[in-house]
Amino acid sequence: MAEVTISADQVREALRRAAAALRERSDYLTELDQAMGDGDLGITARKIAGALEDYASTAGGEDDLGKYLMTAGMKVNGAAPSTMGTLIASALMRAGREAKGRTELDPPTLAAMLKAADLGIQERGKAKPGDKTLIDALHPAAERFAEAVERGDDLPAAGREMLAAAEEGLESVTPLQSRIGRARWVGERTQGKVDPGCALVVTVLQSICA
Repeated sequence: MAEVTISADQVREALRRAAAALRERSDYLTELDQAMGDGDLGITARKIAGALEDYASTAGGEDDLGKYLMTAGMKVNGAAPSTMGTLIASALMRAGREAKGRTELDPPTLAAMLKAADLGIQERGKAKPGDKTLIDALHPAAERFAEAVERGDDLPAAGREMLAAAEEGLESVTPLQSRIGRARWVGERTQGKVDPGCALVVTVLQSICA
């Protein structure tokens, strides 16, 4: 695979795209969450979007993309101190640790960042694959991306594999009953319903791959 790296400008643009996608899909996320939980995910998504938009509007990252992403996580945590906001903040901060000191991101580093984000959310949220949470989209996406990078796929191809895995993960747990958080209280009524956390992850990954 030809060496392709992601610059600070591209990281900032990815944050902007993710923010725009979360804002655009916030009503849809609210609808999903109303069927599964307390219905505030759209509000949280807009808060996360606002924090990322504000942060990405300032220059930064050229000297240390890891520090830049960890700070992005702290901004999200401050703006959206809900369960989902905390999990997304944890993902950004864990990913940032893997990029510490780097001015560009190569595919192996990106793969390590995704895996770190996945592990960070699992540890913080006490969830695992199969519990019908955002992990069921993020975990297979991280695994598939790492596999694609390892076998030498170029970055666009690896991104497509990542997104496909996330979408498949969402579909695979839709028939299941939720086991974590407020959705667990809804019980059998969660069967057949799209998990809003999975939908949020797919939304973000779609925007990044764009």
